[in-house]
Amino acid sequence: MDSGTHLVIGFGLAGLAYIDPVVAADHSVSTAVLIGTVLGSQAPDLDTLLRFKSNAAYIKNHRGTSHSPPFLLLWTLLITFGLYLAFGSSLPVLHVGMWVLIAVVFHVFTDLFNMYGTQALRPFSEKWIAWNIIHIFDPFIFVSHVIAIFMWSLELAKPQTIFPVLYGLIALYYIWRTVYHYVLENRLHIQDTTYEPGDRYMLTPTLHLHHFQIVKTKQDGSFQLGEYRSGKVRWIDRVSCADHPAITESRKHLDIASFLYFCSYACAECKEHSWGYEVRWVDVRYRHRRQYPFVAVLLLDHQYRPLDSYVGWLSDSRLEKKLRVDSYS
Repeated sequence: MDSGTHLVIGFGLAGLAYIDPVVAADHSVSTAVLIGTVLGSQAPDLDTLLRFKSNAAYIKNHRGTSHSPPFLLLWTLLITFGLYLAFGSSLPVLHVGMWVLIAVVFHVFTDLFNMYGTQALRPFSEKWIAWNIIHIFDPFIFVSHVIAIFMWSLELAKPQTIFPVLYGLIALYYIWRTVYHYVLENRLHIQDTTYEPGDRYMLTPTLHLHHFQIVKTKQDGSFQLGEYRSGKVRWIDRVSCADHPAITESRKHLDIASFLYFCSYACAECKEHSWGYEVRWVDVRYRHRRQYPFVAVLLLDHQYRPLDSYVGWLSDSRLEKKLRVDSYS
């Protein structure tokens, strides 16, 4: 989920913690839990600091090791120990630590449901797990938390009542979205008039509950992009992956390798210039305004030696500013 949603979930879990009699009975303990759940709901995303190293390092590692089981325990221990130092030895560490752990685990759990995904099984597996069920920003999850927190702050009801109801509803929401997504995705080949044996579908969520984007992988390795609206499939683009020695060489570059490590729906094209080659890899899962803004671009000379590179989110105009294409002409 996005940082704002993780933040309100941190407050929401602090409210839910009032079902624990030890937390509800002592204001200092509930304050410690509030701080702990807010920090715990954000801690796994500290790998965002890798942006200061490079975009490639960030893309390769974001939601990787920091979201793994060993780090879930590490974040919990660090936050709980900090709270112990701040609030003193009278703090019921096991109760506070339990709620911090719930916040950290819930962060990773919610991240599994969007299409960015996490490496939640590290160090046992480096596979990216992305269930493509909930949009990275879900209005229902965010707004319901804001309403519950508002009711809590105005003392319209006790947190022991508000937040169990909230998380009960959210649990039902997740179940409904999961079942709905599964049924739709497994029926796409029936509704798709262009279906051919061997076609594989991936349905990805949008902000709208009943609108989805579709990525269809063809047997020849190309991708067909479309959308599902009002019970109908509409295809809007097709991306064919080029085959060129420059593309093969580009895989050896650290920035491109980082992009491909994360992206399982990558496709490349190659443009020849007077000075060499421009290889552009795109992630076809992300289509916006007829473009694929999540890119990895490598410029090479005619001997396939790297000249410049970029990895990240860009429009064509910004890409031209980032890469010194004209300077090689």
